[in-house]
Amino acid sequence: MRTIYVVTHPEATHHVERVVGGWHDSRLTPAGLSAATSIAQALRTQIPDGADVELFSSDLQRTRQTAERIAELLGVKPILDRRLREKSYGEAGGRPQEWLDQRFVPPPAVGERLEHDEGVEGAETKAVWARRIYAAMDEILQSPCEHQIIVTHGGSLTLVVTSWLRIPIKAVGYASFRVPSGSITTLHEDDFFHNRTVVNLGDIRHIDSAKAG
Repeated sequence: MRTIYVVTHPEATHHVERVVGGWHDSRLTPAGLSAATSIAQALRTQIPDGADVELFSSDLQRTRQTAERIAELLGVKPILDRRLREKSYGEAGGRPQEWLDQRFVPPPAVGERLEHDEGVEGAETKAVWARRIYAAMDEILQSPCEHQIIVTHGGSLTLVVTSWLRIPIKAVGYASFRVPSGSITTLHEDDFFHNRTVVNLGDIRHIDSAKAG
């Protein structure tokens, strides 16, 4: 039996500054830090006391800060992995979103989507992005640990989920799971059929509860 909790980092400075994220190394805002605490508390209530837990995180500041809040509450050390980063937007990273919007070439409705060139120097194709996420997931899933937490980014969550479901990279050209910042997606594999289930996608009840309180 295995349960994976996929966390998307909460509000970061690039969100409020309206600049392109990607590999731009933005930090959590004060609201984001508060949300990271709520995420950690939600995970603490979901994971049984005394259970073995592994924590993996993208190495960018906004995900690392999120992972640190989780690590402190659960008493685990985060394993940083640059392969869990968001898609690289090349020279657009850290520039105003408008700059990217004016240059971005969207993928075709029909035809080559994985190797599509978006028109931005240095940007990753979806194929390159997928291969590194899948490689990270392959290593994470080699561990027998029953409770694993992965802290990543909103875009990369799609590829974490498709990898979990064993969808081949060649079939993810159209895949997209849109989730809010600061969300928790729960994935579960049973120990009888070994079926892999998406239990919930993009849950933010922990943040809504914190705001209401």
